[in-house]
Amino acid sequence: MYELRGTTKQYRRGKKTVDALAGIDLTIADGDRLVIQGPTGGGKSTLLQMLGGLDRPTSGSVELDGTDLAGLSESRLTKVRSENIGFVFQSFNLIPTLTAQENVETALVPLKVKARERRERAAAALESVGLAERLGHLPAELSGGQQQRVAIARALVKQPKVLLADEPTGNLDESMRDEIMDVLDTMWKEHGLTFVMVTHDSSIAGKAPRVATLRKGRITVKENVNS
Repeated sequence: MYELRGTTKQYRRGKKTVDALAGIDLTIADGDRLVIQGPTGGGKSTLLQMLGGLDRPTSGSVELDGTDLAGLSESRLTKVRSENIGFVFQSFNLIPTLTAQENVETALVPLKVKARERRERAAAALESVGLAERLGHLPAELSGGQQQRVAIARALVKQPKVLLADEPTGNLDESMRDEIMDVLDTMWKEHGLTFVMVTHDSSIAGKAPRVATLRKGRITVKENVNS
Protein backbone atom coordinates (compact mmCIF):
# COMPACT_ATOMS: atom_id res chain seq x y z
CA MET A 1 0.00 0.00 0.00
CA TYR A 2 1.12 3.53 -0.80
CA GLU A 3 0.53 6.35 1.66
CA LEU A 4 1.43 9.90 0.62
CA ARG A 5 1.08 12.58 3.25
CA GLY A 6 1.71 16.27 2.61
CA THR A 7 3.93 15.40 -0.33
CA THR A 8 5.37 18.46 -2.03
CA LYS A 9 7.90 18.88 -4.82
CA GLN A 10 9.32 22.28 -5.67
CA TYR A 11 11.51 23.29 -8.58
CA ARG A 12 13.39 26.47 -9.26
CA ARG A 13 12.47 28.12 -12.57
CA GLY A 14 14.63 31.18 -12.90
CA LYS A 15 13.89 33.28 -9.83
CA LYS A 16 10.56 31.57 -9.20
CA THR A 17 9.75 28.50 -7.13
CA VAL A 18 7.25 26.20 -8.85
CA ASP A 19 5.13 23.72 -6.90
CA ALA A 20 4.95 20.57 -9.05
CA LEU A 21 3.20 18.86 -6.13
CA ALA A 22 1.49 21.02 -3.53
CA GLY A 23 0.80 18.93 -0.44
CA ILE A 24 -0.53 15.65 -1.89
CA ASP A 25 -2.46 13.27 0.36
CA LEU A 26 -3.14 9.96 -1.38
CA THR A 27 -3.71 6.30 -0.50
CA ILE A 28 -3.29 3.54 -3.09
CA ALA A 29 -4.31 0.11 -1.82
CA ASP A 30 -2.65 -3.15 -2.81
CA GLY A 31 -4.09 -4.34 -6.11
CA ASP A 32 -5.58 -0.93 -6.91
CA ARG A 33 -5.69 0.44 -10.44
CA LEU A 34 -5.37 4.21 -10.56
CA VAL A 35 -5.22 6.45 -13.62
CA ILE A 36 -3.67 9.91 -13.26
CA GLN A 37 -4.87 12.68 -15.58
CA GLY A 38 -4.50 16.43 -15.84
CA PRO A 39 -3.09 19.23 -18.00
CA THR A 40 0.53 19.31 -19.11
CA GLY A 41 2.69 20.60 -16.29
CA GLY A 42 0.12 19.70 -13.65
CA GLY A 43 2.41 17.29 -11.80
CA LYS A 44 1.40 13.89 -13.23
CA SER A 45 4.84 12.58 -14.13
CA THR A 46 6.31 14.10 -10.98
CA LEU A 47 3.84 12.12 -8.87
CA LEU A 48 4.67 8.92 -10.76
CA GLN A 49 8.38 9.52 -10.17
CA MET A 50 7.70 9.88 -6.44
CA LEU A 51 5.79 6.59 -6.40
CA GLY A 52 8.66 4.91 -8.21
CA GLY A 53 11.40 6.31 -6.02
CA LEU A 54 12.92 8.06 -9.03
CA ASP A 55 12.75 11.43 -7.27
CA ARG A 56 12.41 12.61 -3.70
CA PRO A 57 9.85 15.08 -2.33
CA THR A 58 10.83 18.48 -1.06
CA SER A 59 8.72 17.74 2.02
CA GLY A 60 6.19 15.18 3.18
CA SER A 61 6.37 11.39 2.88
CA VAL A 62 5.93 8.68 0.26
CA GLU A 63 5.45 5.36 2.01
CA LEU A 64 5.35 1.96 0.33
CA ASP A 65 4.30 -0.80 2.74
CA GLY A 66 5.23 1.38 5.68
CA THR A 67 8.67 2.39 4.39
CA ASP A 68 9.20 6.05 3.56
CA LEU A 69 10.97 6.00 0.19
CA ALA A 70 12.17 9.56 0.70
CA GLY A 71 14.16 8.51 3.77
CA LEU A 72 16.06 5.61 2.18
CA SER A 73 19.68 5.74 1.11
CA GLU A 74 20.25 5.64 -2.65
CA SER A 75 21.44 2.01 -2.47
CA ARG A 76 18.37 0.86 -0.52
CA LEU A 77 16.09 2.84 -2.82
CA THR A 78 17.67 1.17 -5.85
CA LYS A 79 17.05 -2.22 -4.23
CA VAL A 80 13.38 -1.40 -3.60
CA ARG A 81 12.94 -0.33 -7.23
CA SER A 82 14.73 -3.39 -8.56
CA GLU A 83 12.68 -5.83 -6.51
CA ASN A 84 9.25 -4.25 -6.19
CA ILE A 85 8.52 -1.73 -8.94
CA GLY A 86 8.16 -2.22 -12.68
CA PHE A 87 8.20 0.76 -15.07
CA VAL A 88 6.71 1.22 -18.54
CA PHE A 89 7.37 4.45 -20.45
CA GLN A 90 5.98 6.09 -23.55
CA SER A 91 9.30 5.83 -25.39
CA PHE A 92 9.81 2.08 -24.66
CA ASN A 93 13.44 2.66 -23.49
CA LEU A 94 14.72 -0.55 -25.09
CA ILE A 95 18.44 -1.03 -25.71
CA PRO A 96 18.74 -1.04 -29.52
CA THR A 97 21.67 -3.46 -29.69
CA LEU A 98 19.98 -6.13 -27.55
CA THR A 99 17.36 -8.63 -28.68
CA ALA A 100 13.88 -8.67 -27.17
CA GLN A 101 14.90 -11.48 -24.84
CA GLU A 102 18.12 -9.76 -23.81
CA ASN A 103 16.25 -6.51 -23.13
CA VAL A 104 13.88 -8.36 -20.79
CA GLU A 105 16.77 -10.11 -19.08
CA THR A 106 18.30 -6.76 -18.09
CA ALA A 107 15.63 -6.38 -15.39
CA LEU A 108 16.89 -9.54 -13.68
CA VAL A 109 20.60 -8.68 -13.63
CA PRO A 110 20.37 -6.44 -10.50
CA LEU A 111 18.56 -9.27 -8.73
CA LYS A 112 21.56 -11.57 -9.34
CA VAL A 113 19.43 -14.14 -11.16
CA LYS A 114 21.65 -16.74 -12.85
CA ALA A 115 21.98 -16.65 -16.64
CA ARG A 116 19.98 -19.79 -17.39
CA GLU A 117 17.08 -18.71 -15.18
CA ARG A 118 17.21 -15.21 -16.69
CA ARG A 119 16.81 -16.66 -20.18
CA GLU A 120 13.95 -18.92 -19.11
CA ARG A 121 12.06 -16.20 -17.27
CA ALA A 122 12.56 -13.67 -20.07
CA ALA A 123 11.26 -16.14 -22.65
CA ALA A 124 8.22 -16.89 -20.49
CA ALA A 125 7.52 -13.19 -19.96
CA LEU A 126 7.67 -12.51 -23.69
CA GLU A 127 5.38 -15.45 -24.36
CA SER A 128 2.88 -14.03 -21.85
CA VAL A 129 2.63 -10.81 -23.90
CA GLY A 130 2.32 -12.64 -27.22
CA LEU A 131 5.92 -12.40 -28.44
CA ALA A 132 7.09 -15.99 -28.21
CA GLU A 133 8.18 -15.85 -31.86
CA ARG A 134 10.16 -12.61 -31.48
CA LEU A 135 12.75 -13.48 -28.83
CA GLY A 136 15.73 -12.91 -31.10
CA HIS A 137 14.51 -9.73 -32.79
CA LEU A 138 16.14 -6.35 -32.22
CA PRO A 139 13.89 -3.39 -31.34
CA ALA A 140 14.30 -1.94 -34.85
CA GLU A 141 12.81 -5.17 -36.25
CA LEU A 142 9.66 -4.79 -34.14
CA SER A 143 6.61 -2.56 -34.52
CA GLY A 144 5.85 0.10 -31.93
CA GLY A 145 3.23 -2.10 -30.32
CA GLN A 146 5.64 -5.04 -30.18
CA GLN A 147 8.33 -2.85 -28.64
CA GLN A 148 5.92 -1.78 -25.93
CA ARG A 149 5.07 -5.43 -25.28
CA VAL A 150 8.78 -6.08 -24.77
CA ALA A 151 8.88 -3.17 -22.33
CA ILE A 152 5.90 -4.61 -20.44
CA ALA A 153 7.57 -8.03 -20.30
CA ARG A 154 10.73 -6.39 -18.96
CA ALA A 155 8.73 -4.60 -16.26
CA LEU A 156 6.95 -7.77 -15.16
CA VAL A 157 9.67 -10.42 -15.47
CA LYS A 158 10.97 -9.60 -11.99
CA GLN A 159 7.49 -10.20 -10.55
CA PRO A 160 7.08 -6.75 -9.00
CA LYS A 161 4.42 -5.65 -6.56
CA VAL A 162 3.81 -2.36 -8.38
CA LEU A 163 3.54 -1.43 -12.07
CA LEU A 164 3.94 2.25 -12.97
CA ALA A 165 3.20 3.37 -16.54
CA ASP A 166 3.80 6.85 -17.95
CA GLU A 167 1.76 7.40 -21.14
CA PRO A 168 2.36 3.78 -22.27
CA THR A 169 0.13 4.20 -25.35
CA GLY A 170 1.21 7.75 -26.21
CA ASN A 171 3.30 6.69 -29.24
CA LEU A 172 0.76 4.21 -30.61
CA ASP A 173 -2.21 4.44 -32.96
CA GLU A 174 -5.72 3.63 -31.73
CA SER A 175 -5.68 -0.07 -32.60
CA MET A 176 -2.27 -0.58 -30.98
CA ARG A 177 -3.43 1.46 -27.97
CA ASP A 178 -6.30 -0.95 -27.40
CA GLU A 179 -4.03 -3.99 -27.76
CA ILE A 180 -1.51 -2.65 -25.26
CA MET A 181 -4.26 -1.75 -22.78
CA ASP A 182 -5.65 -5.28 -23.10
CA VAL A 183 -2.18 -6.64 -22.26
CA LEU A 184 -1.77 -4.29 -19.29
CA ASP A 185 -5.25 -5.07 -17.96
CA THR A 186 -4.59 -8.80 -18.24
CA MET A 187 -1.26 -8.50 -16.44
CA TRP A 188 -2.84 -6.39 -13.69
CA LYS A 189 -5.54 -8.99 -13.07
CA GLU A 190 -3.36 -12.10 -13.39
CA HIS A 191 -0.51 -10.82 -11.21
CA GLY A 192 -2.53 -8.88 -8.63
CA LEU A 193 -0.47 -5.77 -9.28
CA THR A 194 -0.89 -2.31 -7.89
CA PHE A 195 -1.16 -0.46 -11.22
CA VAL A 196 -0.77 3.31 -11.56
CA MET A 197 -0.82 4.92 -15.00
CA VAL A 198 -0.48 8.46 -16.33
CA THR A 199 -2.46 9.11 -19.51
CA HIS A 200 -4.02 11.94 -21.49
CA ASP A 201 -6.46 9.47 -23.07
CA SER A 202 -9.94 9.92 -21.59
CA SER A 203 -11.16 6.64 -23.10
CA ILE A 204 -8.56 4.80 -21.00
CA ALA A 205 -9.39 6.79 -17.88
CA GLY A 206 -13.06 5.99 -18.35
CA LYS A 207 -12.38 2.29 -17.78
CA ALA A 208 -10.29 2.68 -14.62
CA PRO A 209 -11.78 2.07 -11.16
CA ARG A 210 -10.22 5.27 -9.80
CA VAL A 211 -9.11 8.44 -11.53
CA ALA A 212 -6.87 11.08 -9.97
CA THR A 213 -6.77 14.53 -11.54
CA LEU A 214 -3.76 16.76 -10.96
CA ARG A 215 -3.95 20.48 -11.62
CA LYS A 216 -1.27 22.90 -10.49
CA GLY A 217 0.12 20.29 -8.13
CA ARG A 218 -3.18 19.59 -6.36
CA ILE A 219 -5.06 16.32 -6.55
CA THR A 220 -8.65 15.13 -6.58
CA VAL A 221 -9.58 11.46 -6.73
CA LYS A 222 -12.89 10.03 -7.93
CA GLU A 223 -14.30 6.54 -8.08
CA ASN A 224 -15.38 5.58 -11.60
CA VAL A 225 -18.83 4.00 -11.45
CA ASN A 226 -18.63 3.01 -15.13
CA SER A 227 -15.49 0.90 -14.86
